[in-house]
This record gives sequence, C-alpha cells and structure tokens, in this order.
Amino acid sequence: MLVIATTLAGFVLGAILPKRWGVFGFLGAAVLLFAIQAGVSTANGFAGSSIEESLLLFNGSWLSFIGFNALVTYRAFAPVLLALAVPIIFRLRASKV
Repeated sequence: MLVIATTLAGFVLGAILPKRWGVFGFLGAAVLLFAIQAGVSTANGFAGSSIEESLLLFNGSWLSFIGFNALVTYRAFAPVLLALAVPIIFRLRASKV
C-alpha cells in the first residue's frame, strides 16, 4: 500500500513540478519521495511489529535497522521513480517541439 501511495504521489509531483527546475528538481523530488517512503517503512517496524521488537532482531542497532529499511525501500523504489519521471519527460519533450 505504501508503494502505491508513493507512486501516486510521484506521478502528481512529476505533473506539477515546474519545468524550469529541470534535473535538480527531479533529483530533489526523487530524494524527497525516497526519504518519505524509507521513513514510513522504518516507523512501521519490521513486518508490522513494534520498534522495540524490531530492534531486538537487529541487536539494538538503530543504524542496522535504518539501513535495512533503506535497502528495502531502494528495491521497491523503481515504480515510484518511473511514475515521477514519465510526466516530467513527457512535459519537457512536449515543450521542446
């Protein structure tokens, strides 16, 4: 559900992002969406368990837990990035003609 919500947010953000921001706006939007998705994934805990129980699985290491969630988010980020890129590329290509 999180990937679907972030994908829709990426599509909307790609459609309303000003064209003059160009590549830096695209990169900023991608980083923002990644941070939101990783933060929500981390806040939900491991497989829906509480943060305390999740930290037991990672020997109490916050860094390992956040790194694990960043890796999971990285693997699930392709549809979000595609939904962000398609409207931007279409709008930029249409304005050049």
